[in-house]
Amino acid sequence: MSGRDPDRRRALLDAADRVIMHQGPGVSMAAIAAEAGITKPVLYRHFGDKHGLYQALADRHVRTVIAQLRPGFAATGADLRGRARAAIGVYLDLISANLNLYRFLFHRAGAEDSRIRSHMTSLVRSLGEELGGVLAAERVVPDPTRAQVLGHAFVGMVQTTGDWWLDHQEVDRDQVVESLVDVIAGALTSWNAGAGHA
Repeated sequence: MSGRDPDRRRALLDAADRVIMHQGPGVSMAAIAAEAGITKPVLYRHFGDKHGLYQALADRHVRTVIAQLRPGFAATGADLRGRARAAIGVYLDLISANLNLYRFLFHRAGAEDSRIRSHMTSLVRSLGEELGGVLAAERVVPDPTRAQVLGHAFVGMVQTTGDWWLDHQEVDRDQVVESLVDVIAGALTSWNAGAGHA
């Protein structure tokens, strides 16, 4: 049902993006349908139901964020502080530039639909696993279990801090970035120092 017309589906998601950006995370499904020039039942028919629309939007935007973050932390051989700084900066810039979409997906959709909350959690978890894999593969944290713990911890910390910063944008973005970089560098330095004494 949802795969009948990819171009039409993409146009409907574009309409959803526009109306969410303009009206905010509390936008109604009827407003999304109206922006697309269709009725709400027709909108749902393209995505199965409200959950299908939420999941399509989540996949579209969260995967885009992950794709833009990946080159920064996967750049082998580069300075770790610089890579962390670049990735965190990209993340904060993306969520602040798409504030209403971010709040729609992480707050509204997740609150309304437990399946979407689980889906979003799995997408974020996959990024933590990927970062843990990078830390282990580059021997930054040679113990693969420890690398996974830190990968998830770093991703969760950045996401939670970014969420807080969206409500406190009087706090300088660069200060937020450097504070997070300091924590990440401190955790990695602490681990390496401990490993050296082991």
